[in-house]
Amino acid sequence: MRTHHILTGTALALCLAAPAANAETWRYAFEEALEEVQGKFAQKFKEEVEANSDHEVQLFPFGTLGESADTMEQAQAGILQFVDQSPGFTGALIPEAQVFFVPYLLPQEQEPLFEFFRNSVAINELFPELYAEQGLELLTMFPEGEVCMTTQEPVRSPEDLNEVKFRVMTNPLLVESYNAFGAVPTPLPWGEVYGAMQTGIIQGQENPGFFLESTKMYEVSNVITCIGHNNFTTAVMANKEFYDGLPEADQLIIQNATDAAFEYILEYQQGLQEESLDKIREAKPDMEINVLSEEERQPFMETAAQVEEAFIGMAGESGQQILDQMKQDLEDARQATSG
Repeated sequence: MRTHHILTGTALALCLAAPAANAETWRYAFEEALEEVQGKFAQKFKEEVEANSDHEVQLFPFGTLGESADTMEQAQAGILQFVDQSPGFTGALIPEAQVFFVPYLLPQEQEPLFEFFRNSVAINELFPELYAEQGLELLTMFPEGEVCMTTQEPVRSPEDLNEVKFRVMTNPLLVESYNAFGAVPTPLPWGEVYGAMQTGIIQGQENPGFFLESTKMYEVSNVITCIGHNNFTTAVMANKEFYDGLPEADQLIIQNATDAAFEYILEYQQGLQEESLDKIREAKPDMEINVLSEEERQPFMETAAQVEEAFIGMAGESGQQILDQMKQDLEDARQATSG
């Protein structure tokens, strides 16, 4: 279980006392540990920036500057130049970003998934405008791996989630999704999840395989269930005022570093899910790990339309446009990789 060090406003101000206009040191916070997927991306980004400029990139793993809401506030305020945050947390700011929690929208096969993230019109053209309205320059989005549930009892159908208190991010659509699955969605900050599972305050939570392994969530769970419903997505952003104020040469350095880190992280993920589940089996031989069959997944898949409808209710016409474009982008990605 991780220890979190939350800085008070005064301590944070002292810690980050360098003038905002000083571009020599750029500060970058993310939601995971240094050796987890977001940390690997951040390290590659730092390496590329520092290899191609005189700038330094200072990395802040999860917990060093607070929870996700804290780092987003700091990025919008210009205290941080860069932030990596899942749309799960930005959903309150940008309702359309919740589209990534519509179950069974994203494919689990890596080829079409990666093709989609590389070339999606929704990601590359529509989302940047929405992030810009919140003072953020969207640099990229990337997948982190198939999301699986950890619970105390086996899950073979939505009935098995009945009355199960299931931790979700503070995201209205994720709440809707687990309602549709039959669970009792329980929003909790990540820092409280291990303890809540340990003490029975909650009985379930979801995350990609690598995160279940690295955070040792298997220690406080009996069963891992993969139902193919989602692939965890995250977004890397810059403070827009900072980014717009940079010379073109620096903007190009950032874009090139982002592209290099994006390709690196897709390569890094090849086989990562299976490797992570194998490590969990090794660490806890009696851990039950179930990958549901297509037939078993069907009742879960049938909830997607209900969640889509809820998404449109939350995000309106703009959300409908994003969803339609994403479906088109996903179809294009499948066709591009089917040969």
